[in-house]
Amino acid sequence: MVCIACGESVLREDAREYDKEGNRWDRRDKEFEYLCVDCDDELCHQPRDGLESLVLSIESDGLTQEEFLDRYTDAVADSAKRPDDG
Repeated sequence: MVCIACGESVLREDAREYDKEGNRWDRRDKEFEYLCVDCDDELCHQPRDGLESLVLSIESDGLTQEEFLDRYTDAVADSAKRPDDG
């Protein structure tokens, strides 16, 4: 397998499956990508529920990367202050 992050070749048993759809347990009709252990360890393994809608809500044409990241940081901080609805 080839790590999608660093390009290192690793044995299958030494690779970690990466599912860009975020649900590795639903395996039907999927092709997984792979990460080496070091790159996998560097990833944040937090749930991504709501991430796409959050990004779309703050995204805008012409934003610089810094402006986008400022908006993202503010939105995440605001959501952390609110009680969980679930």
